[in-house]
Amino acid sequence: MKAGKRISAVVLAFLLLFCSIAQAGTETLSWWQTTNVYEVYVNSFQDTDGNGYGDIKGITEHLDYLKALDIGAVWLTPVFASPMRDNGYDVADYYEINPLYGTNEDIDTLLAEARNRGIRIVLDLVFNHTSSDHKWFRESEKSRDNEYSDWYIWRDAKPDGSEPNNWRAIFGGSAWTWSETRQQYYLHTFAESQPDLNWENPAVRQALYDVANYWADKGAGGFRMDAIPYLKKPAGLPDGAPDSTDGTVSIHDMTANTDGILDFLHEFKEKVQSGRDIFTVGEANGVPAGDLPEWVGENGVFDMIFEFSHINLEFEGAETWCEAKDWTLEDLKKALTGSQTATADNGWYPIFFENHDKPRSISHYFPADADPVLAGRALGTVLLTLRGTPFIFEGEELGYVNIAWDSIDDYNDLNSKSQYQIALQHGYTEEEAMAFVHRFSRDNARTPMQWNEEKDGGFTSGTPWLPVHDDYMTENASDEQRDPDSVLSWYLTLAGFRSEHPVLLDGTYREVAGDSGQIYAFIREDGTQKLLIAVNFTGTEAPLDLGGFGEEEIRILLTSYDRDADQAQPDLLRPYEALVMELR
Repeated sequence: MKAGKRISAVVLAFLLLFCSIAQAGTETLSWWQTTNVYEVYVNSFQDTDGNGYGDIKGITEHLDYLKALDIGAVWLTPVFASPMRDNGYDVADYYEINPLYGTNEDIDTLLAEARNRGIRIVLDLVFNHTSSDHKWFRESEKSRDNEYSDWYIWRDAKPDGSEPNNWRAIFGGSAWTWSETRQQYYLHTFAESQPDLNWENPAVRQALYDVANYWADKGAGGFRMDAIPYLKKPAGLPDGAPDSTDGTVSIHDMTANTDGILDFLHEFKEKVQSGRDIFTVGEANGVPAGDLPEWVGENGVFDMIFEFSHINLEFEGAETWCEAKDWTLEDLKKALTGSQTATADNGWYPIFFENHDKPRSISHYFPADADPVLAGRALGTVLLTLRGTPFIFEGEELGYVNIAWDSIDDYNDLNSKSQYQIALQHGYTEEEAMAFVHRFSRDNARTPMQWNEEKDGGFTSGTPWLPVHDDYMTENASDEQRDPDSVLSWYLTLAGFRSEHPVLLDGTYREVAGDSGQIYAFIREDGTQKLLIAVNFTGTEAPLDLGGFGEEEIRILLTSYDRDADQAQPDLLRPYEALVMELR
């Protein structure tokens, strides 16, 4: 045998061994650990009937777009019947599809078409509360002794006729609303049209499990569980120490993750998830990294939870926008590393920087004068190289930034209107109050998807429920698909790179350059490969100390800057540059 052929044979053998090791390393992972998840805010994705609201048929139309991003699961915000006072998070019937979005037959078609492409549909379950229009609440309000009378949290007024305690709702105002019909107050963590369910009642819990099982039987690939921290209330519903001049205290601080909540959630896991090939992810704001093993993993209640330590860097406890504090890159790195470390050996982490309740991540994590394309590529690199399941929010892959409308009347978001008033009550001017809304409004993430350069970005032929961002002529999916330097093109590159490198699926995580105030850097390593990811979060060049890597050879595999790895330097990152390097 000639030398060249012997070398080729050796190389082939090595490659086969490499592939077998890599495959073995991922065989123990579930399907939802080896894919990307995409959140669709249904209102704003694609309208096919001209009513101004996105719909289920619109999601079906764009499944191939999602598949190109290596999406294996699509999380839909609530699609159930609702009066839409909180954009679907006020459910009036868990078994019927909202007519704004289509029909039950439309969801069946979506489930089937998605399955044909290897995509599962994940439904958003709002189980902390219902709409006040739900049959359960209407019956509960009628009397104190009927079948549904104890399905919600009712209390008598104090002797002076005031509310049962001093809790303040998330959306502002008292957390209690008086019912003339029943002559009692009912509790609502959010708006008065969203009464809290009484999870202490076994009949309530069983009714909710029945809902989840119905949709799982229909083919849902999993569930995102909304507002989980508030399911359990403290015994006696006591007053709290006021945190506001009006004598009230945030209901979040009084109820979030009350002892005993995990008992409810273990029951949900047993009654719904056990024996099914689905995943669950809970929205569990306020769970510290050290408590994650109780929530996820072998003995946990969910497969993943959204915890907000890296999202709510500005806040401690309740999110009062006018009380936001400054934060540093070190704070962000500490939060991300804490979550990565807490789930390293037990549990799994959902990687996310955006959702329908938060501002756009480019506007959140980067200065206002940052190049949005460079910043979008940089943050996308972190999203798709950390250990865990990446969750991409619609438009994030296009590099969207916040909107800034002139008047509070231009905003749809209930919380924005409430936070605006809170800021005024704290003595801020109208201009200052609007600045907080511009920074934190949920509407930042809810503007319609921009598909092309047509009117309203091709989202609808009618009048959109929320105005399209005014940059739709240049920032849209069609143009970005054709532009090799766009944020979308970079996401497509990263998605392919992630799927081709098993080390990014289940390799270990270790932060490096922890003392840098400019760079977030970490190593992903398994038995076959070692990658160093470094991202410059600032608008100036940033040195990366490579002294700690000894004699290892460093080879740049990807640079977000200009696609030319030869122009990149491993020890000096350009403004907002992201590098993926191999260490040998």
